[in-house]
This record gives sequence, structure tokens and C-alpha cells, in this order.
Amino acid sequence: MFSAILTLGVMGLLAALALGFAARKFAVEVDPRELALLEVMPGANCGACGFPGCGGFAKALLEGKAMVTDCSPGGADTVERIAHILGVEAIAAEPEVAVVLCQGDNLRARDKYIYQGLEDCVAAQSLAQGPKACPGGCLGLGTCARICPFDAIEMTAEGLAVISREKCTGCRKCVSACPRKVIAMTPLRTTVHVLCNSHDKGALVRKYCELGCIACHLCVKASPGAYKVENSLAQVDYDSHCDATGGIGKCPTKCIRDFILGYPEGSSFSPPVVPVQAEENP
Repeated sequence: MFSAILTLGVMGLLAALALGFAARKFAVEVDPRELALLEVMPGANCGACGFPGCGGFAKALLEGKAMVTDCSPGGADTVERIAHILGVEAIAAEPEVAVVLCQGDNLRARDKYIYQGLEDCVAAQSLAQGPKACPGGCLGLGTCARICPFDAIEMTAEGLAVISREKCTGCRKCVSACPRKVIAMTPLRTTVHVLCNSHDKGALVRKYCELGCIACHLCVKASPGAYKVENSLAQVDYDSHCDATGGIGKCPTKCIRDFILGYPEGSSFSPPVVPVQAEENP
């Protein structure tokens, strides 16, 4: 009896010594800066930085494979804290928000056929290039809303994705998820946008959407320098710093919207409390 207990005790002692040796031999040292970085990161693990979660981003920063500005959900404060930990200069990128460049919901845009498949935009797009007659219009099946980690996207009752300027962190996950590239990243300071993604000629656009751009150039004439028309589609020139509000009233199809005045029809989002105005002409 005693010998058995002694044997078990010796075996336990040897096992403990072996485990202690293995722990020392194969221990993985953690850079204290990695722990500090994780403390200042938002912890959303959204992947906006291009790495697998905040932990992957922290390792990439220490290995020189990422930049301090890659964490868009964290904002300027996070950039400054990360830069302080790494001992580098903090150069914050210009804040951006995602915008759905379309207002063609089920009431205002026509379909080619009745889609009865999966409630997924990618699946719908794979079937004859999607049911929406406009080749660049929002399919309205909510893939972007489901993938958004910040609850910044809603689907209206008539099938249009709308993104909140206050909730959006600029993580770009919705941009990658949209099979029709209807969502674009835009400067936060600019609230006026041409909400159309069609490059078809005006005559064709009128047949399938009430709110599509027909490339009439009236916005360009009303606000010279604030707009440009390329490949049959008007766009706000975000680099010009010009006031684009002058073109809103001149647009015959009402495809230009200033989000300070409200979101597309059917949205429950309220206009931003503190508007971010575009810079005035020098």
C-alpha cells in the first residue's frame, strides 16, 4: 500500500517537473506592446484593417506589415494611441463613410424578372446578373446590412439599403460584400452625393428608374467644378472642395441628395445632428 502511494507520488513529481521544463522550453514570449495595443483598440474584430481581428492587427503592426491608420473604426483617438505605443508619428487619414449610390427601390426601379431565391445579393446577382433592370442598382436583399458589425445599415420596406452617417465607422465590409459595387467610400466632410450607379445612356435609364442619372450636365452648369460627368454618369468631385448644393435643385430626376436634409425615402435614420460641411471655395 505504502509502496503504491510512493510510486504514484514519484510519478506525479516527475510529471510536474516535465511539465515545468516544457513550459519553460516552449514558452512563447509576448511583446508587452502587443498587449498595450489590444488595450487601445476598439475590439470590434471587424477585419477592416485587413487582418484577422484586433489581435492579428496588433501583430501586423509590430511586424511592420500594417500602418497605424488602418484601424478606421477606432478613429483619430485610436490612431494617436497606437502611434504613441509604437513611437511613431500619428498621421490620421481623412474620415470616410460608406454611401449607397442608389435610390432605386422596388417602387422606383423596375425588375427584369421576379426573384424567388435566397435573400442574398450575391446569389441573386449570379442569376442572369440579378433581377434589377438597372445593372448597377441596389438589389435590396440586405447582404450588406447583415454583414455590418456596427448596425449602421438598414433596409427600407421597399428594398433599399441606407447607411447611417453617424453609425458608419468606415470599415469597408459592406463595400466588399456588395456584388454590384453600389456602395462607395466618400469623405465624411461631403454630404452631397449623386445617388446613382448606372453608366447607361439617359434614354435607357429613364426606362428602368425614376431617380437615375441621365447625364444631362445641368448639375455641372449650376455648380462648375463641383461635378463631373464621366461614362454617362454625374459624380461629385470630392477633390475640388466646391459647394455642390447648387446642382441639387437643377437635377431633373432628383438623383442628387444632401444628407443633411435627410436620407432616402423610407429610411428611419435621422439627419446628422452636427452636419459636416464641405469646405468653401478658397
